[in-house]
Amino acid sequence: MQIARYIEHTNLSPTLTIKDIDRLVEEAKQFQFLGVCVPPFWVKRTKREIGNEKTLLVTVAGFPLGYSMTETKLDEAKRAIDNGADEVDVVWNVSSFKTHLPWTKIEIAKCSKLLHDQQKILKVIIETAYLTDEEIEEACKLCADAGADFVKTSTGFAPTGAKEEHIELMKASLPSTVGIKASGGIKTYKQVVAMIDAGASRIGTSSGVKILETLKINS
Repeated sequence: MQIARYIEHTNLSPTLTIKDIDRLVEEAKQFQFLGVCVPPFWVKRTKREIGNEKTLLVTVAGFPLGYSMTETKLDEAKRAIDNGADEVDVVWNVSSFKTHLPWTKIEIAKCSKLLHDQQKILKVIIETAYLTDEEIEEACKLCADAGADFVKTSTGFAPTGAKEEHIELMKASLPSTVGIKASGGIKTYKQVVAMIDAGASRIGTSSGVKILETLKINS
């Protein structure tokens, strides 16, 4: 399994530096990761370092709590696109969802329109750590109906990250046209394979290099 092509090489640390960004891009090129995921502030620099490579450039909006105003998320997404992002991972408003407000779906639809009008990809982070199984099913259907291209498990800032059983539940709840990004706490080859087998089509991890190097040593 060519797992590198599933991996979005990620660094969303609040303390990362320009050297960390440049290293992230170099590692993505070296190990042929599908893409890199960086904070909005570093999108322009990352785009420049990627150059003509096919590495996808991913960033976030509404990160990490998701309860900022919709207009703020849209502005973040628009600026990210202008700076060179290919995909935006938007943290949905779990507060609105838990309150059963229709605005939850409206917000995702607004984000979807903005990104799709620019031929970009929308991933919605539903933060599974805060949801019951029934809520995960409902969340997936809501995101799909609102135009999300992917549903993502976690920001990595919640109490728990991606779980195999949640990926399976998401897979069963989503149409085949909507992908699943497993993210949060994925640090081993075994975890990556388990997530992919469960239905994930993307893996967000900061441990991609370590995973591949360990795999090479043990092969």
